[in-house]
Amino acid sequence: MPTGLVALALGGFGIGLTEFLIAGLLPQVAAGFAVSEAVAGRLISGYALSVAVGAIVLTAATARLPRKQVLVGLLVLFVIGNLLSAIAPSYGVMLLGRIVAALCHGSFFGIGSLVARGLVAPERKSRAVAVMFAGLTVANVLGVPFGALVGERWGWRAAFWAVTAIGLVALAGIVVYVPGGAGRTSPTEPVPPTGLRAQVGAFRTGQVWLTLAATALGYGGMFGAFTYIAYTFTEVSGFSSGDVGWLLMVYGVGLVVGNLFGGRAADQDRDRTLVLALVGLAVTLAVFGLLAADATASVVLVFLMGVFGFASVPGLITRVTDYAQGAPLAAGANVSASNIGNALGAWAGGLAITAGLGYTAPLYVGAGIALTSVAVMIVAAHRAKPAGGQARESAVGR
Repeated sequence: MPTGLVALALGGFGIGLTEFLIAGLLPQVAAGFAVSEAVAGRLISGYALSVAVGAIVLTAATARLPRKQVLVGLLVLFVIGNLLSAIAPSYGVMLLGRIVAALCHGSFFGIGSLVARGLVAPERKSRAVAVMFAGLTVANVLGVPFGALVGERWGWRAAFWAVTAIGLVALAGIVVYVPGGAGRTSPTEPVPPTGLRAQVGAFRTGQVWLTLAATALGYGGMFGAFTYIAYTFTEVSGFSSGDVGWLLMVYGVGLVVGNLFGGRAADQDRDRTLVLALVGLAVTLAVFGLLAADATASVVLVFLMGVFGFASVPGLITRVTDYAQGAPLAAGANVSASNIGNALGAWAGGLAITAGLGYTAPLYVGAGIALTSVAVMIVAAHRAKPAGGQARESAVGR
């Protein structure tokens, strides 16, 4: 495994920690700045919105620059943002730090995925992307408990100092171990568009839009269920609130497993892997809804929810960038699509609860959204040439 991939994974781990650890620190942060829980919650929602914006804007703005330099600049931004959060004298500065750190999130994973696939042979590109995203999935496992543990022992600021240090180590790793020409296309691949007009032109391909739709709906299905999973555990499965932490870790382990196996499988048959992963997610969520009252079944199913939920991620990323001819903006758009899907799923699951359908309703809502993603992916696979590579253009793509 190229050492540069490890550096990218460490950067992903740090960025993932920043995203997730705040959930375990909100009560302390709210008390420290004397703000309400709802106001403190904007540190999460503001971060998510900034991710979606930064993924498009920064990726487009830096498209002509060498990708290694862009990654270095993004991690510098990440370090500054977390440093601001660590030393913030007021809530406003804390929110600013969160926004600054979030701006690099989408672009790092978008551009980083292009660099990761360029560090290995073409037939291993999905596995390389999976390795980079392994940092994010591990952060999902450790983020909330890490934040809660560090915050409890040394205060919430210590958690952001720790993430700042991780960012500096990842920055040094990328500077030293990622080659200067990383992310350039191989001789067998088309030269990626770099100008804004050329990159926007890559979105004329129908396969790009179908893949982005599958991404948004796949994430929407998973997060439609996951957003309210704590209520499902405590109100339906019979677990105590103290059990939720380790149950979320079981889910996180599933993410790690699904990400790694999904990347390997996508290198063998990408479209088949994507269809099967999304079908698996839809079936798992539906069965979870039926068996949620069984505590043992709930543990198994939340693990499978993580496995199938993330097994599609490496393949979706390489698919959208392949059909966009490596355009960095497409990689950023994929990150934005996933965040839009997260918001869509959480909104739909919340509507189901508000309608009085109970705490298993988000699982069924998620299953329905995931099933829609299956349909989109089947259409995309059908329109792609069996030999793989390019799409048969339809009216959507013209």
